Amino acid sequence: MKKRTLFFAAALLSICFCVNQAVYAGEQEVKHKNAIVLAMFGTTVEPALKGLTNIKDKLEKKYPETRVRIAFTSNIIRRIWQKRAADPSYAKAHPEVPAEILHAQGPLATIANLQDAGFDSIVVQPTHIAPAEEFLDLSAYVEALASIKTIKAKFKPFQKLVMGRPMLGTFGIAHPYREDIIAAVAAVKEDVDRAEKESAALVYMGHGNDHFPSGGAYLQFEHEMNVAYPDVLTVIGTVEGYPAFEQVLARLKNAGVKKVVIRAFMIVAGDHATNDMAGPEDDSWKSMLTGAGIEVMPYLHGMGENDKIADIYVRHAADAAKDAGIILK
Repeated sequence: MKKRTLFFAAALLSICFCVNQAVYAGEQEVKHKNAIVLAMFGTTVEPALKGLTNIKDKLEKKYPETRVRIAFTSNIIRRIWQKRAADPSYAKAHPEVPAEILHAQGPLATIANLQDAGFDSIVVQPTHIAPAEEFLDLSAYVEALASIKTIKAKFKPFQKLVMGRPMLGTFGIAHPYREDIIAAVAAVKEDVDRAEKESAALVYMGHGNDHFPSGGAYLQFEHEMNVAYPDVLTVIGTVEGYPAFEQVLARLKNAGVKKVVIRAFMIVAGDHATNDMAGPEDDSWKSMLTGAGIEVMPYLHGMGENDKIADIYVRHAADAAKDAGIILK
């Protein structure tokens, strides 16, 4: 009887040991969930959303097993969309607007919701053109969250949380920014062809910044455009900061230009494109150029609608993931 009792006791201990080992092994086996946050300032112009959704569609097609979420950094734009979302008549009148846009969140909330859902390896891919104020602010958010440490490493909220590069690249030696500029130059050949067909110069209107020197990236892009496509003059200016409209007009006059194709050098053709660039107001670029005797042909499409430009952002997200050891699928 005692032998039988001892046998069962030993067997029970063996089973418990195996179960404990399996549980322990399971705790050690961490499966990381990956996601991409596509972050931009935002837009309230419905047709302009194509510039953003085209990039999102390409990311999802490239990585069908990776969650992709959109985030708007502008508080004002998010509130407008939230107000529209609360109006049943708006959703009925605009079935083309995705629910994710109607309920758009900021990058902090978007990242937090993904983390709460178990995603611990996240690439934040901005849709910025140049590494200026908005890019650096977003980088500060990401770096702050990524720096969170816990007593036990397994409780860290993020395994990896990293940023991708803007279209024209950023500082650093891993990915030389000139290569990003050259890639962008190659991607916009369709704009050059459009201007050449019209025997016109090509004018880009970037956003710019009044207190941050982002103009250097724009001017280097302009230089490389004129090197790559010498038969069509390319001139770039910004809504804010340098180079301003005055510099654009001076360049066009000096070159004797009489006709231009003008396009917003922004991912979406939103308010800046429809009003500041091509609007009927006296201070729009179209009006001022027309007043200077130059024929203006606006092209109201965001840069993100160009598949080759969208592919640049997909590559930049892939580079950020690869550099961090994140495997996107």
